[in-house]
Amino acid sequence: MSASNLSAEIRVVVLGRAGAGKNSTVSTILGQEGGATLRQECSKHTGQAAGRQVTVVSSTDWFGSSCVPEDRKRQLSSLLALSSPGPHAVLLCVPLNQPADGETKALDVLEKLLGQAMVQKHTIVMFTHTEELDHEEGLEDYLLNWRKDLTELVRRCGDRYHTLETQPGRAEPNEAVRELLDKVDQVVMESGEDHFSCQLYQDIEEQIQKRQREIVRQRQADGLDSEDEEGVRLEAENSIGDIDLSLDALFPCSDVQVSQGSFLWRLWEKLTSWVWGLPKLVRREALLGALVGLFVGGPVGGAVGATVGSVATEVGRRKTQKTK
Repeated sequence: MSASNLSAEIRVVVLGRAGAGKNSTVSTILGQEGGATLRQECSKHTGQAAGRQVTVVSSTDWFGSSCVPEDRKRQLSSLLALSSPGPHAVLLCVPLNQPADGETKALDVLEKLLGQAMVQKHTIVMFTHTEELDHEEGLEDYLLNWRKDLTELVRRCGDRYHTLETQPGRAEPNEAVRELLDKVDQVVMESGEDHFSCQLYQDIEEQIQKRQREIVRQRQADGLDSEDEEGVRLEAENSIGDIDLSLDALFPCSDVQVSQGSFLWRLWEKLTSWVWGLPKLVRREALLGALVGLFVGGPVGGAVGATVGSVATEVGRRKTQKTK
């Protein structure tokens, strides 16, 4: 596929847990200075970006452990219908200051539900909360030196990642959006397809088109406007209802596992809130030690974590003093 054959419209799906920066990502892409108002349900937004028509489908946190099966099925069904016949790319919002367990689960589900190509060829990791970075430290260096879990996440997504937040050498947010759209175009060109597609999306698109025809006939019979193609399309997408999805195999998690996951998540939130109050010099070192203590567990984990944290802090101090 050549650049001249790229679609004039870009259709992307934005995924992310609560607080992962979905609102700011959507508003930055669409140039909405006041911020996009995202509902609790999946929603569809359209606008102009870098001279292109852009459609953004914002998804809920359907991969979170707190999401009940009925809501999860409804939200996934809505996400698939609103992004049919298939997105050009999926943007997975990942905060730098949190563990990547939820995002890893999201990629697992996407692979099982839509195929490996969705993750490997069409997903871009969108890093948010980049205030974690020091001014002299780049995002790539931070990932390689400190966050092997995030590096693995990027690897699964074909080594594609981006951020819309302020970075050294970038003039303005519009430049970051243009760079993102270029990456989406590259995704499309490398895939050799007009957009992502699979049998599930094809079946959904067939249902939507059938429903569109029914809506047009009904509007004509009622003497209403049937020429509003965009409105008819959105009404058809929203009327699809729950899609026949077998989610039990995608979310094999017991109540005990959910409870344990919630407990660890609460510990992580307390940990990060404490670490963020420390001076930046020792912030990561303390976080590193606390993580070791948390995941090794017990008295041994606490001792090892304290040692790792103190050693890393001292190394950081000496490195800083040497550069002064």
